[in-house]
Parts: sequence; C-alpha cells; structure tokens
Amino acid sequence: MFRNKVIVITGGAGGIGKCIAEEFIKEGATVSVIDCIEGDHYVGNIGDKAALEDFARSVIDKYGRVDVLVNNAPPIMRGISQCSYEEFQNALAVGVTAPFYLSKLFAPYFAPGASIINISSSRDRMSQPQTESYTAAKGGIAALTHALAVSFAGKVRVNSISPGWIDTAYTVYEGPDAIQQPAGRVGNPLDIANMVLFLASDKAGFITGENICIDGGQTRLMIYHGDHGWSLTP
Repeated sequence: MFRNKVIVITGGAGGIGKCIAEEFIKEGATVSVIDCIEGDHYVGNIGDKAALEDFARSVIDKYGRVDVLVNNAPPIMRGISQCSYEEFQNALAVGVTAPFYLSKLFAPYFAPGASIINISSSRDRMSQPQTESYTAAKGGIAALTHALAVSFAGKVRVNSISPGWIDTAYTVYEGPDAIQQPAGRVGNPLDIANMVLFLASDKAGFITGENICIDGGQTRLMIYHGDHGWSLTP
C-alpha cells in the first residue's frame, strides 16, 4: 500500500513515533525522521526554525516529494507553578509552530493523494493540574488540523489523532489501571500507528479535518462522586 511512498515523521526515534516509522517501513515505505535523540536519522530540534528548514531541504533534495507528513514530536509538560515563559514558548514551538512550518515548507512538494497526520492528545479536551504547556500545545495542534484541512482542500487531507494513555513499553496493566478504561486495558503504540496508516491510506479518502480520539473510551466515561467506585477526597 505504501511501497516507495515518502513518509516524514517528527519525533520518530522513540515511542509512538518509532512504532509509526516501523509500520510504514513494513509496508515498503521510505521513512525520513527528525528527532533530537541521536541515531541514524536527521538529528535536530524541531523547535528551531533553521533545523526545520534544513531538514525539509534534505528530504526534498533526496526524494523530491512527500506523501505523508506525521507531526508526532511531543512538547514538554510543565505546569503553571513551574513553567517559565521560555519553556511555554518552547512547548508551542515544538507542538504547534513546527507542524505548521513543516506543512508550509512541504506545501509545494506534497504528492497527489498526500496526507498530513498530527498527533494531538486526549488532553486537548481534558486536563490534570500542572500540565499547561503540553495541554495548550495539544489543543493548538488539534485546531491547526482543521485549519490546514480547509487551506489544503483538494490537495492534501489533514487529520489528527488524540491518544489517551499509551504505554510505550507495552506494559500489560491489571486492576484499576486497566478496568477504569471502558476498553479494559491501557493502550500501546500500535493502537496509534494502525490509525495513522489507515488515515494515510486511500481507504480514508473521504476523511479530512477530523480528530480521532483513541483512548479506550476514557473520555466518554461520565464520572460523579460514588460512581463506579470513584470517590472525591476534598
């Protein structure tokens, strides 16, 4: 399905991004990764404009086109009590500005049938205390998705995925950690990678501007004090 397709993935050296890269490679795709982790890929900070420009140039010089762009690299998570101005700006640079700018840099080079897939988070719609930088960035990329979908109408489909609890070590949880989720388990990177490949395929040809939450149903469980064994300790 993706044989000889050119796939670009940010944050593709570990966790969910690495799984996405591996699944595309299994399908015969050529994958270009940018990550700040050292390795056999483009090593760079996507919060830096010059790094994004150099990376994009290297992809186009080598392949001449992009079939799929996966904006996956996560921003830092800092809360309002400790997050500095600079840290908050960095979170937005990594989580929102970089996906926007890469989309802009690749705009003239997207192949027919191309797709952009942004990785948001279920935190784009709910929060824990002290998560402002990450949550704001994830909310931003979710909104950026439908804006890009409209701007790229007829040229590139743009969708986003909002993962819930994804354990990148594939740990199998039991007890409350598992059964608190309607699906009965914690997620793993393949749950996200499978959807990325679907959204990038022709099977999803009528889907654009959409956000798909993959969280085992957690955000759909209405909780009141006393329900399902939950209790609030003031």
